[in-house]
Amino acid sequence: MQDRYNEMVVFSRVATLGSFSAAARELDLTPSAVSKLISRLEDRLSVRLFQRTTRSLRLTDEGSIFLESCRSILVDIEQAELEVTALQSRVTGTLNVTAISAFARTQLCKIMPEFMALHPELRVELSLTERQVDLISEHIDLAILISEEVLDQSLISRKLATNKRVICAAPSYIEKFGAPLHPDDLLNHNCLTHSSIHHFNDWQFHDGADIKVLSIDGNFRTNSASALHEAVKAGIGIARLATFVTQPSLDSGELVPLLTEHTHDSSNILAVYPHRRHLSIRVRAFIDFLIDKFTPVPPWDDNTAKPR
Repeated sequence: MQDRYNEMVVFSRVATLGSFSAAARELDLTPSAVSKLISRLEDRLSVRLFQRTTRSLRLTDEGSIFLESCRSILVDIEQAELEVTALQSRVTGTLNVTAISAFARTQLCKIMPEFMALHPELRVELSLTERQVDLISEHIDLAILISEEVLDQSLISRKLATNKRVICAAPSYIEKFGAPLHPDDLLNHNCLTHSSIHHFNDWQFHDGADIKVLSIDGNFRTNSASALHEAVKAGIGIARLATFVTQPSLDSGELVPLLTEHTHDSSNILAVYPHRRHLSIRVRAFIDFLIDKFTPVPPWDDNTAKPR
């Protein structure tokens, strides 16, 4: 099919310019290459398209009919390409996004109205989840994950922010049970745990020059970071939560940070998508929007933006 397209292009230019040499110069070909291509086309069609003499070149009746059809086909091809290119300059279609539930509820949903106002022709389908998703098989355009790194080589990731975590408790809990002064003290406290992300319950701390890991436990488990946040505010126990969840409660005094000199940040907030080549304009627009909102310092960790 590509050969036929090339034949039509060359034939049309020869017919329009009235010269093999002129068409060759315009198309960056040799005159002999143009001549061979036209001869091949005539052989395939079993018809003479040009009457050639040493001094002139003119279309045959069959050549004129074929030229009209070729021009129509080439115009249609050009129009199709222009329409696709135009689509790529407008953010349209459906954007399928998945995100960790707590991040979606506390941060993403706040900024989605602004993004959608910027792109009124776009449809967004947002899925909240705590599980690992398969972007390819589930037809997800982009996922927002909390992870140290993405090991799947078929995926591309962009860091949006460092996932800072804080050990915290409500004043009512501290008043009743006291505050831990060292990470080891947590073993004697009621620490709230995540039921579906088990490594979430391995809390990391700076211990001098080393990193210490404590596997904690308590009497309340849930598969939702948002539910952990509510439980710790209610004074049930101590929790380790991302600052994108807890910062308003820390600012208001509903929660008190603990062991701040020992806490260790070990993960990132990532925008992950299946591939980079021919990335759709809607995915690119959303990534650019997220980077603008969360990089280099996300709003929940930006102390300069908070009233003093």
